[in-house]
Amino acid sequence: MRAYADNDYPADHKPDWKLIAGLWPYLAEYRGRVALALCLLVLAKLATVATPVALKYIVDYLDQTQAADMLLWIPVLLVLAYGGLRFGSTLFSELRDAVFARVAERAMRRVSLRVFEHLHQRELGFHLDRKTGGLARDIERGTNGISFLLRFTLFNIVPTLLEILMVAGILLVVFNASYVFAILFAVVVYVVYSIKITEWRTRFVREANARDNESNSRAIDSLLNYETVKYFNNERYEAQLYDQDLDNWEQARLKNRLSLAALNTGQALIISVALIVIMTMAVREVASGEITLGDFTMVNAYLLQLFIPLNALGFVYREIRQALVNVERLFKLLGDKPAIQDAPGAKDLVVDNSDVRFEQIHFAYRPDRPILQDVNLSIPAGHTVAVVGASGAGKSTLARLLFRFYDVDKGRITIDGQDIRQVTQDSLRSVIGVVPQDTVLFNDTLYRNLAYGRPDASEEEVHRAARMAHLDNFIHSLPEGYNTKVGERGLKLSGGEKQRVAIARVILKNPPLLILDEATSSLDSLSEQAILSALKEVSQQRTTLVIAHRLSTVRDANTILVMDSGQIVESGSHNELLAQGGYYANLWEQQHRSDDNAQSSQ
Repeated sequence: MRAYADNDYPADHKPDWKLIAGLWPYLAEYRGRVALALCLLVLAKLATVATPVALKYIVDYLDQTQAADMLLWIPVLLVLAYGGLRFGSTLFSELRDAVFARVAERAMRRVSLRVFEHLHQRELGFHLDRKTGGLARDIERGTNGISFLLRFTLFNIVPTLLEILMVAGILLVVFNASYVFAILFAVVVYVVYSIKITEWRTRFVREANARDNESNSRAIDSLLNYETVKYFNNERYEAQLYDQDLDNWEQARLKNRLSLAALNTGQALIISVALIVIMTMAVREVASGEITLGDFTMVNAYLLQLFIPLNALGFVYREIRQALVNVERLFKLLGDKPAIQDAPGAKDLVVDNSDVRFEQIHFAYRPDRPILQDVNLSIPAGHTVAVVGASGAGKSTLARLLFRFYDVDKGRITIDGQDIRQVTQDSLRSVIGVVPQDTVLFNDTLYRNLAYGRPDASEEEVHRAARMAHLDNFIHSLPEGYNTKVGERGLKLSGGEKQRVAIARVILKNPPLLILDEATSSLDSLSEQAILSALKEVSQQRTTLVIAHRLSTVRDANTILVMDSGQIVESGSHNELLAQGGYYANLWEQQHRSDDNAQSSQ
């Protein structure tokens, strides 16, 4: 499957407005709240539209009534009505927002959880290719975009259109059709202009987002590799690369700002011209006595009242376009199916003996570079099989296939006769414990990282696993003990300490099948022997696949398989392979010579 890229779309790509329909499930969950919010919306707009009418009667009464004949309570009531309508407009709008708040916030929660779960379902290849910083920005902007679309599509566009229709109706009844035509013409020109210019601007919005992703990815990648940067004194080099990305982002943002200025200026010009034309019409009719001063005030109030939300409508449309760009990327991310999925009707794996077989396995990460070719191997229940060979021979690929990070191209892998592609991934991985070559820890306490092997384990079980992994002395030497923070990716611990945490996790998980992928690669000789004895004890009743480079760590395995160029070239016990005098014996001699040289140089 194609890897996730930071800029999958060209700058002039137009997002699909049908995406808005995809938001319906988030509204459907709270139909009652949505209906109530819409009712409050209508009440708010009725109060808003009625406000200039009250103002008209106040002005007409004060203008047409002589001071001697004026009854003070009438204008007071009209003023109270005017104030009540203005307050009612604000009150109903705020109540509407309060009622709808749960819908919008729950939508953000739902989509965030859905994205999180989806990312954990994606295949290993996706996560190897991704750029974490850019992906994080896309998720953040996408979830915020969904909230924006829910709020503003429903509560800005719909109310504004409703208000335009109400005002047009009142003007048609009270005045003549020329006012309605003038206002509608101005609205149409304004909307068309806003849409056209916003469509043109979208390319700059998209480019700015892409450059933002690149700069953020660069920053996060550099910070995650802090030690590597320091090893090579490359702080200035990293700053230069980051500044180049920031420069690209700055230029993209500048284009975005300038295009926004062009849009705002054009919108202001259209509104100003419309106000001049319509107010000139009203002034002429007041002068000729066709309408009253109150009517003039009402027209003026309606124009101001109408063009303010219309101006907001231009802003909302711009933001909706940007939100669609963001939501489109998020929905695309959700739409990409995981390469590794459960087969239809997949059942849970049933483990009796945990007998593992690789049958005529062919596999390649890329079609033009085969990794495994016709590999056959068997790990009888309760036995330990070690796979050794040079780097790139395909050893770790066997572990990835067994854990189903990838699926084989040809052949099959079975556990107790069950093809692992026909069982659920959850049940498969629940019976396999893995100690990887490179252990990455969570930025949390040592205890929580240990308990990650089985989060519901008791404190005593966690402590026992730490003792079996020979971590207890180290933990007791720490001032905060089990509550010690390990830092991001466990950087506060040494390689050997992290490896022992990984071993303790597997001990805590207590699976029937173990995969040890260079499990002692980061340990010194003394620690290695201690861990090997613990692992030997743990693996006695388990089926174990050991991936190893150092041959001294696998000499006690029941069977040792030697791989070269993706094929098994030798098989047997340690003594049998030495007696053969072949590939394994040569590797053994080379490693012993290297160890002897290392010891003599100390």
